[in-house]
Amino acid sequence: TGYAHLDPTDPVEGPSGEMVVRPGYRGRGQGLAVVKALLAEAGGRPLRLWAHGDAPAASRLAASAGFERIRALWQMRRSLRARLDEPSYPDEVSVRTFVVGQDEDAWVALNKRAFARHPEQGAWTREDLSLREREPWFDPDGFFLAERDGRLAGFHWTKIHGGDSTATHGHDPIGEVYVVGVDPGERGSGLGRALTLTGLRYLRSRGLADVMLYVDEANAPAIRLYESLGFTHHSTDVMFRHG
Repeated sequence: TGYAHLDPTDPVEGPSGEMVVRPGYRGRGQGLAVVKALLAEAGGRPLRLWAHGDAPAASRLAASAGFERIRALWQMRRSLRARLDEPSYPDEVSVRTFVVGQDEDAWVALNKRAFARHPEQGAWTREDLSLREREPWFDPDGFFLAERDGRLAGFHWTKIHGGDSTATHGHDPIGEVYVVGVDPGERGSGLGRALTLTGLRYLRSRGLADVMLYVDEANAPAIRLYESLGFTHHSTDVMFRHG
């Protein structure tokens, strides 16, 4: 009638969880019982819960269990069949793809600078990157690096969901703007926009019809950039925190 999963592995933010209650059993206290079990398993540590879809019932359940809303994550989408501009890079910037075994340390350092204020992305380590390099979806040909004077200045890491089998994923393949980051000194130069366009054109070259991305609801500059590139709001996921 219900299911919950606790992930205790984040050393910075603490445990997080997700849960679901079978539709026919909602409104009977099942959700609250599962949330209490998660809290007990968290052992008194602050617990974060994701709610997918921003449904009013999820907000009511979170409030009744003593959780507060702390973050909202937008999913945005656009068609890759629509027009895509040519990327225009700042002077003296060159673009190439990621080289496994060569670029890891420089990328981790750039990612830390680019996302210094981000609660999750900025905390990535070399091991976090290595774990993803071993994933079946990892494709260095879709991982674009911008360099200025031989130093990494920005990147766009793309991803394809369902590229191996629609039967496995339950949907047609879709591209993702997985992560876009630029060095703080490059902000306002147009580098982020150019890198995003480069990745979008690559995903279209792979025969994909649509692309998605995730962005914090509070990140107004990023949302404006993505809207200018043809993305629209598709859905919202909300994070609640207890303690």
